[in-house]
Amino acid sequence: MYAIVDIETTGGYASAHGITEIAVYVHDGEKIIQHFETLINPNQSIPRYIQSLTGISDEMVAAAPQFTEVADILYELLNDKVFIAHNVNFDYSFVKHHLKAAGFDLTAKKLCTVRLSRKVFPGLPSYSLGNLCRSLQLPITNRHRAGGDAKATVKLLEYCLANNGDLHIQQMLKKTSAEQWLPPRLTKEDIQQLPNCPGVYYFLDAKDKVVYVGKAVNLRKRVSSHFTHNDADRKRQNFLRTICKVKFTTCATELEAIVLESSEIRKLWPKYNVSQKQPQQKYALYMFEDNRGYLRLAIDKKKKNFPSLYNFNLLHEGLVMLKKMMEEFELHEKLCFIDKTAFTEKDISFLDPPHLYNGKVKKALEALDEQLPTFAVLDDGKKPDEQLCLLVERGNFWGMGYLPASQQINSIDEVKSFLQPYADNDTIRNSIYSFVEQHPSKKIMFATGQNAPVYR
Repeated sequence: MYAIVDIETTGGYASAHGITEIAVYVHDGEKIIQHFETLINPNQSIPRYIQSLTGISDEMVAAAPQFTEVADILYELLNDKVFIAHNVNFDYSFVKHHLKAAGFDLTAKKLCTVRLSRKVFPGLPSYSLGNLCRSLQLPITNRHRAGGDAKATVKLLEYCLANNGDLHIQQMLKKTSAEQWLPPRLTKEDIQQLPNCPGVYYFLDAKDKVVYVGKAVNLRKRVSSHFTHNDADRKRQNFLRTICKVKFTTCATELEAIVLESSEIRKLWPKYNVSQKQPQQKYALYMFEDNRGYLRLAIDKKKKNFPSLYNFNLLHEGLVMLKKMMEEFELHEKLCFIDKTAFTEKDISFLDPPHLYNGKVKKALEALDEQLPTFAVLDDGKKPDEQLCLLVERGNFWGMGYLPASQQINSIDEVKSFLQPYADNDTIRNSIYSFVEQHPSKKIMFATGQNAPVYR
């Protein structure tokens, strides 16, 4: 038994919008056996553009029943039926949400006539309800009203059934099928072509623009999990309507996927990614010699093509480190710009001469070098003859790539020749440090010096 449904609403997502009209046709696969249709008072104003589209005004629904008044009738019509609609997840999310608010828990199988039509009549220019009916020469009247669109969907279902659509329906309704929960423009084949390995996946819209980037230990399982629940909030519904394609890049390990995902999010700035999109102002530790011969340290915004001693994502992080250096090595707060008042002759009288003070600065920087490790992380590659390598230089992530499995690591320069440089950020750095803490045997330390030999 099928329940063919169409609704009109006050907006695009159920958690904040109401239903203004609903039509249900109960169908046994051969004929209509029951019909229910009514306007509904949504208890909120209908936007002007929706009134223009549907012709349903606030005045028309003022005396109509509220959803709670017809919820029991709707539940009786829909329960234990196959819930059918054109772009079914939209209609189902609204009906299920408002039934739940009225005390009814709807758990019906779903069938989307957009997806069914693509299978039965492949290659048509458009699968919107109006264009589809025109292509198939099916009657459609009273457009953008629940009754008219539901009746057209009934005709479409019957036409699909008359063209061996029942074979596709049986497959689509199986528990193992993805057809009930996938967005209308993604196919089961799109999911099946995803490998069961670590990687990064990209959701694209109709213009091939990346709208979401994610990482996975198992690409197929993770991508599928995005569609197995049908939340009623705005972001979720807009997200599902936007997705048209999925692409992926395989990775050797989850750590590589974490690094690539973070890099891609900051490069592509996808619409539906929230985390890792906060703009970061990079800061750096600089040193210069003033006109009195004193070496001075300063934290400032990172300058392009200007060598720095160390980089920070947060100003606070840099200032904390500089203050610790000052305390430990007795550096002057004005010469480190912690105290930004003018540096006077009186201040000089309390200072060591430049050659002694500069010795303290150099010792502080030597200690900083010892605290900022340079190491490589080696792990399995995607192929037996290669190994994944991630390089951290002086505490910051430098880059990632693959080395030949037989490659002996003798210097940083040698490692860098195999790697692609990446921008460092907190997410990547923290993930690498966490990984080597759990897997110390995969960490290869470099001794101090640009081309010093390595040690474990």
